[in-house]
Amino acid sequence: MSLNSSERTVGIFAVLFASLLWGTTGTAATFAPQVSAVAIGAVAMGVGGLLQAAIAANSLVKYAPTLLKNWNLLLIGALAVVVYPLAFYASMHLAGVTVGTVISIGSAPLLSALIEYRLDGQRLSRRWMFGAAIGVTGMLLLSVAEKGGQGESAESSQIMAGVILGLVAGFTYALYSWAARRLMQQQIPSRAAMGATFGLGGLLLMPVLALTGAPLLASWNNAAVGAYMALVPMFIGYLCYGFGLARISASMATTITLIEPVVAAILAVVIVGERLPPLGWLGIGLVVACLLVITLPVQYRYSRSRNA
Repeated sequence: MSLNSSERTVGIFAVLFASLLWGTTGTAATFAPQVSAVAIGAVAMGVGGLLQAAIAANSLVKYAPTLLKNWNLLLIGALAVVVYPLAFYASMHLAGVTVGTVISIGSAPLLSALIEYRLDGQRLSRRWMFGAAIGVTGMLLLSVAEKGGQGESAESSQIMAGVILGLVAGFTYALYSWAARRLMQQQIPSRAAMGATFGLGGLLLMPVLALTGAPLLASWNNAAVGAYMALVPMFIGYLCYGFGLARISASMATTITLIEPVVAAILAVVIVGERLPPLGWLGIGLVVACLLVITLPVQYRYSRSRNA
């Protein structure tokens, strides 16, 4: 599918807007401290996924034969959707809002590039690699700065567990982006591909929500946080992400989402009250520079697939 530069630009802005919404999730979760990270992840991605499937019902019926033909991609994407929110919110719970987001999202572009290289035979341009290196450096600086700002309040083993879970989240994030993109390349519209992937993933998350979600109903505040997580960053955010993913590569999309930890860090400072040292602000500046390098103008070059 050939796309002109204006369509790619629209895709970039759609993914960027989704990333801004996602950056609010960590701060939103702090307003419901009685709710576990697993329950937050299950309600956010589970309910949000089912809502995506609901609005895509007609497309799902129309493209059901093609989706079933590509059942392996659908299953891979759905399982990744199940694991991602559980690992992501657990990472933030153990290592802190900013560090968890930094590791989860900051690792995704590199892992996405490796997935595309291994499974699709695609090679990214030097420009992309340079931009990604700047972004990842910014993520590392932001992570180090945040841990330094926390002092000795968190045990090193807990932070390490959070980092490992963040890497799991980054891998599954890259994996479901790749799977959804591959479904779209099979002439399945974005709404159907995302609705099927997230709908099945959301369905698989329902037992987890049933087992852990009782605190969400314990107060109006907890319920409001759960509703916000499901409707705004997950439902609206992933609609925008799917729209953008149909117009740009998975690796490019995951690189653009490096803005998410920046938003998370700023909100953590302004709303939650976390302190971000100068090293952290330098990291934010590098992330912004990364976005400028890879998107202005968009000039990505890919080698032909090994399967072509």
